Order: sequence, then structure tokens, then C-alpha cells
Amino acid sequence: MITCFIRYEIDPYKKDHFDQYARNWGQAIPQCGADLIGYYSPHEGSATTAYGVYSIKDLSEYEAYRARLREHPLGKENYEFAKQEQFIRKEDRLFLSLASAPHAPLRTR
Repeated sequence: MITCFIRYEIDPYKKDHFDQYARNWGQAIPQCGADLIGYYSPHEGSATTAYGVYSIKDLSEYEAYRARLREHPLGKENYEFAKQEQFIRKEDRLFLSLASAPHAPLRTR
């Protein structure tokens, strides 16, 4: 299993656009086969940094997932929305695998 971390640089005056974009992916991504962890938009601190995080089996499954996402009706609509509104200034993807598992149980006081 690998996890994709997408770091976005967004227009701080179009945060609402990014939030809509994130909600749309919240529907489309799971339907196309990835395990969506979530999209995160600025709350405190940087007004321009946002993240999207999801897991998928491996890089070959990632390629198939991306193809499905490009053909998904909401996926197509979301790509067009981002292109039209230009609220994303920059996007970087990083693939990581979990190194800390198994985790200890949460300690309660």
C-alpha cells in the first residue's frame, strides 16, 4: 500500500473554490478505487497551502485509477472547474509507504 500526498499552493482569495473542489473529489476518488483519507484546506497559518491524501495498492493501480478518474463524470467536471477558475497555483505529488506500523494502542490517562 502506498499513500499519495498532494501539496497544493492555492490562491488564498479562492479558498472556497478549493473547498468545493475537495468535496467533489470526496465523491469521485472513492468511486474510482482509491482510499481517500481527506482533503485539507488552510485554517490557520499559511493561507496558500492545502493537501489531498489517499492510499492505493501500488503504482500500477495508481495509473489505472487515474485513467478511471479522468473518465468519471464528476472527475471530468472537477478538472474543468480547476482549469476554469484557476485557484490552484501549483501541485506536487509525493508517494510514501507507512514505516511506523504496527502502532501501539492509544494510551489514555
